Amino acid sequence: MTAVTTAGGGEGHVAVPILTVYNHHTVACGTPPAYSNESADLYIGYFANRYGEQWIFTFDRATGMASLRGGDVDWTTAHVVRDGRVDGLILSPEEAAWLQACWSAART
Repeated sequence: MTAVTTAGGGEGHVAVPILTVYNHHTVACGTPPAYSNESADLYIGYFANRYGEQWIFTFDRATGMASLRGGDVDWTTAHVVRDGRVDGLILSPEEAAWLQACWSAART
């Protein structure tokens, strides 16, 4: 672990990426979103299934808004998540379980 000593003598942190995820979808799937956890109010969850289908869940704790984006459903479209579910999308059992886990984790 890399640590930095702060002016007060305490240990700080170094802002370096700990996870980098690359888009596996074609240009036709739209421009993938770019997220950062610089705000403590933003919860971010990532899922990829064995077929390379990618999903990103976000929950803004400040607004209470949650959304789901996926390459197979056009990255540029944010699908609203309510109570851990999203209308208009068919998710596999694994994807639905992941979405429920994200919903639970983001709201605690």
